[in-house]
Amino acid sequence: MKLQTVRIWQASMLAMLLALTSAAWARETTAKPSPSVEEFATMRDGVKLAADVYKPQGEGPWPVVLMRTPYGKGNMARGGSHMRYTDAGYVYVVQDVRGKGNSEGEYIPFHHDREDGYDTVEWAAKQPWSNGKIGMTGASAMGIATNLAATANPPSLEAAYVIVAPHMRFDEASFVGGVFKQADVGNWMERQGAGDQVPDTKRRVLWDEEWKARDTAPNLHNITIPMFNVGGWYDIFAYGLRNYMYLQNFGAPGAKGRQKLSMGPFGHGNLSGDLAYPGADSLGDTRSDDDEIRWFNYWLKGEDNGIMDEPPVSYYMMASARKEKASDLNGWQTSETWPPPHKPTRFYLQPGKKLANDLPPKNAKSISYKFDPKNPVPTVGGANLTFERGPMDQRAIGERADYLRFETATLKEPVSIAGNVTVELWAATDGPDTDFIAKLIDVYPDGYEAIVLDAPIRARYREGRRAEDVKMMVPGEPVQLEIDLWHTAITFEPGHKIALHITSSSDPRFEVNDNSGTPPGEAAKPRVATNTILLDAGHPSALVLPILVD
Repeated sequence: MKLQTVRIWQASMLAMLLALTSAAWARETTAKPSPSVEEFATMRDGVKLAADVYKPQGEGPWPVVLMRTPYGKGNMARGGSHMRYTDAGYVYVVQDVRGKGNSEGEYIPFHHDREDGYDTVEWAAKQPWSNGKIGMTGASAMGIATNLAATANPPSLEAAYVIVAPHMRFDEASFVGGVFKQADVGNWMERQGAGDQVPDTKRRVLWDEEWKARDTAPNLHNITIPMFNVGGWYDIFAYGLRNYMYLQNFGAPGAKGRQKLSMGPFGHGNLSGDLAYPGADSLGDTRSDDDEIRWFNYWLKGEDNGIMDEPPVSYYMMASARKEKASDLNGWQTSETWPPPHKPTRFYLQPGKKLANDLPPKNAKSISYKFDPKNPVPTVGGANLTFERGPMDQRAIGERADYLRFETATLKEPVSIAGNVTVELWAATDGPDTDFIAKLIDVYPDGYEAIVLDAPIRARYREGRRAEDVKMMVPGEPVQLEIDLWHTAITFEPGHKIALHITSSSDPRFEVNDNSGTPPGEAAKPRVATNTILLDAGHPSALVLPILVD
């Protein structure tokens, strides 16, 4: 598969969307539901949004399952997937978001989804075919629309089922560590007809009132419903599990203690690379055929089907998984909490590019490298949308002076982690700004370097992303940077090594820093930076792993 080709992007996106929303989840049926009827809901500002309404056989009114999409409402019923709702006794309503399909208005990605979601829920509750109980569902962009509608707290919304959607578009869907997601965000917006909005999006790297009003995380306190969140360890929105963490533990009445989370070993589309996780290579494989229907049956119909008696968290513990040779340690686990009980454990970067639990020597020398933005390190796998993704072999990057590999000794015992992985990196640069990127790697006995997690940080945003937090680097002055690699669950098996790779670019996954401190959105002025990683006991750089405890 070649990177950044339109054909591959279209194929992967179509496969992902259909797998998440239609044929992969459709089940055989002999029923003949009524054909859809297009109806229009009027929003508070007078804009009319088009929806296809699918009704069950028989006499209503019925509870309603609503999906809102920018991808064309007709595509959300391909393969007869709407029948899984109508057969279960739900009206299925799928609506074109504002400015898309047959809906009126201007399309600005996710700008109107709080208000329009609220208005659509309340519109659906008042229709003659509705009994007033509304559930929302959706994957990816449709999951974002669902989350945003829930944060508006429409009175008739009773429950939601959200698949692969982020905690914050500000971070996961736009910037990570203050670095713009060049390929996925820019390319996605262009293909949605919003390419003219990309420059303004790049400039919106700082937290402001607009983000506060229209993002999910700052408005979670408004949610008062049970939500079932489904995510993937290699998904672009894997941090969406933090929605579960907040709502389950700190949510408002109606939400707190009523959440579910399921995390599998899949990405936002099919995985690339030479690993395959038994029975769970894609979202369609990992998702029980009736999880969603059971969820809605419980909350919209009052059916006592036992779903709330089951542990609130299910997660896939990854392990050695070369194709046709997967370890028996791969498999699903359950927990009463996320993350499960664990101990944050530091693996310090050592001279000789080693990782160990002991502090490095006091006099350990630092490592410096030249980072040329005109010759960036290529992206190989990871949590990508528009090109190859998953646990790909980082050996494809080759040996480069600007790509540092630190690794443990060969493991004699298994090391199992579950939770948030971070890197505490002491670093310096010779200019006003640069990037540092960290990767958690599972090194197989034959040398295969399977990427598990990766994330960057833009040095100027090391203290935060409010306007008052921005602080350029002082050339040559060491600073401690915390890189959030997000969450995972994996066992590093005996014979393997745990590795941390450090570099300063990953193209095209992330926008390449020009090292000149250029303001966001302005033309780059590339310069070669000398970047330094400190390794001494006074500046102990470390990989922090959440090692499971009994």
